[in-house]
Amino acid sequence: MNESKADESKADYLLLFRNNSWYKDLSPDEIQRVMTDWMSWVDGLVAEGRCLGGQSLEQDGHVIRGAERFVTDGPYAESKESVAGYIILRVDSEDEALELAKLCPGLPYGATVEVRKLMERCGASQMAENPEIAKER
Repeated sequence: MNESKADESKADYLLLFRNNSWYKDLSPDEIQRVMTDWMSWVDGLVAEGRCLGGQSLEQDGHVIRGAERFVTDGPYAESKESVAGYIILRVDSEDEALELAKLCPGLPYGATVEVRKLMERCGASQMAENPEIAKER
């Protein structure tokens, strides 16, 4: 990725939106209002250059586990725990990512937002390249 000098000090954060049924008790007009607010919020982040993209996710999916590669339907038992979508932010700090996440229009209705910093490489990959890291653990 070709980054400008201004972006070099920024970090990428993933906002995971949970709860596929946050809107179930709202009227169609309320759902329309919240979704309009939600899209305006995301569009503003994009226009400011702080949102790199995102996507909604289908409610159903599959999970593959273990050495046997056992496949099960659905990632979670409850829809409140299921990941409904995500966006990727590029911001100056974790505090900034948290403050932006607090502005999510779905929060008052039961949606939750998990904020996670993206890594260039996973911890196992870092340890494989540098065994000294593993000794420090």
